[in-house]
Amino acid sequence: MRHRKKGKILDRKIGPRIALLKNLADSLVICEKIKTTKAKAKVLRSIVEKLITIGKENNLTTYRRLLAYLPTKISAKKILEKLSPKYKEIKGGYTRIIKLGQRKGDAAEMAQIEFI
Repeated sequence: MRHRKKGKILDRKIGPRIALLKNLADSLVICEKIKTTKAKAKVLRSIVEKLITIGKENNLTTYRRLLAYLPTKISAKKILEKLSPKYKEIKGGYTRIIKLGQRKGDAAEMAQIEFI
């Protein structure tokens, strides 16, 4: 049975999947725009929006909570100093997913995820 199981598996075991999502979130925060598959972008959207919401309250506890998920200090500082104040008045919907078509090699649906 699949009670209380949610989220996409992305064809990976739990460890590599968590590492992939942490690194994608880190790249999105640093670059503010990345190109990935549509499935990964959809999973990444909810994670990044939660991180931005956490960062709206700028104090040491939120900084440590961000560091617990993000692999680099640069991205945690960027969320606290630049991204969260930018979205202070908005309650959600900080990212946008733009479909780019299919990848040439394996015909995977590609998408670009960026901050609004």
